[in-house]
Amino acid sequence: MNKRKYIFLGIIVFSIAIIVFTFLGKTYALSKYGSTGSEVKEIQTKLKRWGYYDGSVDGIYGSRTVAAVKKFQKKNGLTVDGIVGPKTLTALGIKTSSSSNSGNTSSSNSSNLNLLSRLVYSEARGEPYKGQVAVAAVVLNRVANSSFPNTISGVIYQSGAFDVVSDGQINMSPDSTAIKAAQDALNGWDPTSGCIYYFNPKTATSKWIWSRPQVLTIGNHIFCK
Repeated sequence: MNKRKYIFLGIIVFSIAIIVFTFLGKTYALSKYGSTGSEVKEIQTKLKRWGYYDGSVDGIYGSRTVAAVKKFQKKNGLTVDGIVGPKTLTALGIKTSSSSNSGNTSSSNSSNLNLLSRLVYSEARGEPYKGQVAVAAVVLNRVANSSFPNTISGVIYQSGAFDVVSDGQINMSPDSTAIKAAQDALNGWDPTSGCIYYFNPKTATSKWIWSRPQVLTIGNHIFCK
């Protein structure tokens, strides 16, 4: 009799476990080695655009996708496991059903995105999309550089850093393109390969800026180290 009880309880526990895992699988997206589908394609597309992935956007989560995800996770301070769970999806800017407000962190991220978007719009509206992302990337590269303030607001509001701050353009509302460009930069896309300066050669008045090592030109801006 006791043996039958244990068997019955075991069946119940096993059934509950299946239900729980099925529910979690529906609530929390999880893409990993061997996964296929539209979500994998979206992940590959984002990683390819930002320079992490050099394979085909085929919706197949293979070894190249795993390697690219790990690079992205390392760059963004995430657990480096090659698995795209809720946190990595959020960092990629891919919406999931489990995405929700997360208190101060969410508020801080939203504030950073808003400020960076305004800087992009005021500095680079009318520039090619890649050029707008590049302007945002320069701000983030400065944040990571010990020679500059270590916050986005600190870099943008550093005295003399951006003319749009002193002339008030920074307070203009950004358009959807500027917001997307800022988000792409925050997600890790850096078209400048680490540049910390840029200038428009047609309007630049500083002789010093011409002495900086120039890396590339995008639209009307020269980006330099």
